[in-house]
Amino acid sequence: MLKRGRVTPKKAAAGRYTPPVPREVKVSPMWVPVLMFTLLGLGMIVIVINYLGVLPGGADNKYLLVGLVLITGGFITATRYR
Repeated sequence: MLKRGRVTPKKAAAGRYTPPVPREVKVSPMWVPVLMFTLLGLGMIVIVINYLGVLPGGADNKYLLVGLVLITGGFITATRYR
C-alpha cells in the first residue's frame, strides 16, 4: 500500500540546531585525572619491574600484559577528562 500525504524527509529532523553545552557542565570531577595518572604510572612501573625481573616468576608476559592493560585504562580515562 502506498502512503498518502506529506512525507517529512529524515534529514530535516537531524539538521536541527543543538546549542552547545555550557562550560560549567563540562568540568570533570577530581578523581578522573587522579585515576588517569595512577593507571598510567602503575602500568609503567609494572612493565619496568617486569623487565628488571623483580616480580615473582621472573620476567613473564603476564606482567607485561597487566602493565599494558593498566596503561590502556589510563588512556581511556584520559579521553573522559574535560
